[in-house]
Amino acid sequence: MRRFALPIAMTALLATLANAGPALADAPKVVVSIKPIHSLVASVMQGVGEPALLVRGGASPHTYTLKPSDAKALSTADLVVWVGPEMESFLEKPLASNAAKATVVTLMTVPGMALLDAREGGAWEAHDHGHEHGHGDHKKKDAHDHDGDHDEVNTHLWLDPVNARRIVTATAEALAAKDAANAEAYRTNAERALHSIDALDAELKATLAPVAAKPFVVFHDAYQYYEARYNLSAVGSITVNPDRRPSAKRLSAIRAKIAGLEASCVFAEPQFEPALVRTVTEGTKARTGVLDPEGADLPEGVALYPALMRNLAASLRGCLGG
Repeated sequence: MRRFALPIAMTALLATLANAGPALADAPKVVVSIKPIHSLVASVMQGVGEPALLVRGGASPHTYTLKPSDAKALSTADLVVWVGPEMESFLEKPLASNAAKATVVTLMTVPGMALLDAREGGAWEAHDHGHEHGHGDHKKKDAHDHDGDHDEVNTHLWLDPVNARRIVTATAEALAAKDAANAEAYRTNAERALHSIDALDAELKATLAPVAAKPFVVFHDAYQYYEARYNLSAVGSITVNPDRRPSAKRLSAIRAKIAGLEASCVFAEPQFEPALVRTVTEGTKARTGVLDPEGADLPEGVALYPALMRNLAASLRGCLGG
């Protein structure tokens, strides 16, 4: 009788596979540019498929060079999700040449996406721009107010949980249009993600409320959406362009700003040179910390986005509240 065990087991396995849901290989091929957006897209695709990520690990989208494997992924993609050419300039030409058959979701042009104007220079103050703070602080615009010109828009839009909700919803609808068989799953996942984002938002408001009035300086102006949402008081950035070392004159101006405004903390970023932070804090009472707007040190996946947002809150609270 033992000789029949293997065939019977194989028959049972085949039957199980035949009755299983859609295989991972049958899911739409989705490519996402950067880790925070990938996390939100992955939350919508749970149980159906896994999106591919281009900028992995601690790499920066500002300096990223497309690899042959990335070009191959784009050439077979059904859907590509990115912020836009101002954030991922390395993708602009490949999207036209390698991903011509894919549906492209450009988040900066998603209807209802709230965009913030980029702040000029690096010695700005949160209250110098005629912007209000928090719910209306900093001038917000609908994506369609820019007529396709995003040169003066801050691109780190995922740092506002309200925009994260819009990213989830837009992704779910794009996937449902591509894959009607799994449309219900995408929309169910999206609803679950929206509830999680709302709970996260409430948690962060409570965490950051005690340090809202304390001035601080960031490495580059990546946190404006987060500041506006949680009424934070950033007063300047060390550099305008994180890919270029700031001049000695600029560093001197920032040091004077830190001293004059008695900034509580100056924040570095894991991808960039920490020595610059030591330079501008020398001779001042400011403490130093680290903020990571893209999750450079976090493992990619669904859990990255809430971890990224909580890590920012913990770093701010820890340094400013010290």
